[in-house]
Amino acid sequence: MTMINRTIAGKELLWFNNTLVAIQVSSADGEDGTCVIEHRLPYGDSPPLHVHRNEDEVFHILEGRVRFQVNGHERMVGAGETFVAPKGLPHTYRVESAEGAHTLTITRGPDFETMVRKASRPAERPDLPPMAMPTPEMIETLARLCAQNGIDLVGPPIV
Repeated sequence: MTMINRTIAGKELLWFNNTLVAIQVSSADGEDGTCVIEHRLPYGDSPPLHVHRNEDEVFHILEGRVRFQVNGHERMVGAGETFVAPKGLPHTYRVESAEGAHTLTITRGPDFETMVRKASRPAERPDLPPMAMPTPEMIETLARLCAQNGIDLVGPPIV
C-alpha cells in the first residue's frame, strides 16, 4: 500500500522514526501557533510513553485504528474520531490496524513541530521509510530533542 495521497503531495515530506510526516500547517503560519502534522503510521507503531509540558496533543484519525493510552486508561479510536491527550498527562498510542493509520496531529506552539523537524530526515520517497529498530544513539537523541522542546519521555512504547 502506498502511504501517500493528495493531502501530503506537494508538502515537504519527512521520515520521523518509522513514519512519514508532512507539516500541513506550521506553528509559524498563524498568530496562535497552531500546528497540523499529517502522519502515515505503520502497523504496530508506538512512541515511548511521554508527557507534553506545554501543549495538548490532538489526534484526528483519517484512516485506521489507534489504541491510545493516557494516564493509565486506554481507548480505541477509529477513522473519523478525534482524541485529546492533555498536556501534563503521560500518553502514548499503538497503531492496531494491519494497514497502518493515517492521522492528523494538532498542537499549539512550536515545541512538537520543532522536535519532529529536528528528529526527522528528508523522505527519500513519498512512502514509509524502511522499518528499523531504534539504536541506543537514536533513543538518546530523541530523548534530548524531546526534553529541549517541552516533552519528557517517561516510559516504554506499547508492545
